[in-house]
Amino acid sequence: MEKKIVQITSGRGPLECCRVVAKVQGMMLKQAKRKGIQMEVLENKVGQRRGLLLSAAMMVTGHSLDAFLQEWIGTVQWVAQSPYRKYYKRKNWFIGIAAFDVKDLLHWNVKDVKIDTCRSAGPGGQNVNKVETAVRAKHLPSGIQVVAMDSRSQLENKKACLARLEAKVLVWQTEQLLEQQQDQWQAHNELERGNAVKTIKQDLF
Repeated sequence: MEKKIVQITSGRGPLECCRVVAKVQGMMLKQAKRKGIQMEVLENKVGQRRGLLLSAAMMVTGHSLDAFLQEWIGTVQWVAQSPYRKYYKRKNWFIGIAAFDVKDLLHWNVKDVKIDTCRSAGPGGQNVNKVETAVRAKHLPSGIQVVAMDSRSQLENKKACLARLEAKVLVWQTEQLLEQQQDQWQAHNELERGNAVKTIKQDLF
């Protein structure tokens, strides 16, 4: 089973490019579902208006992911009239899509984690109030913290806490890489952007 992080970015382009990011994300989610590939949205950076995304990060899990992603990775060109500027002549909008293998991204070391116990809050009887069954874990390099108090077992809460923290650290590490990738794509000139791997002709409404 393969796992990859997919990033779609507008490259800080205009509103139309942000609309394309949202439309392409929807298309990829539907296509993944048809092919039996799991695709989970990790983070959407929303744009200035409803229905716009500056960028999107998704976790893709399944077999033969390269075959699924091949048609998308690179520059995608969307040809449509602007839905925001009625008489605007430009009709070509470009976005960038990149994929990263999770095993190449994740640098996870439990030695980087500080674990504390604390009393659980909320309902649950006397055990919740008197015994320190909740677990708080902090990833020291990033400062990310997670608390787990699902179970009355401290051991179970520790397992859950570490699993959640690992997932959050993965997102944090991915964000750093995606920012770098977005900056690189933003630096491309128009000619390079125009070398699209996929061209879509649809309304952006």
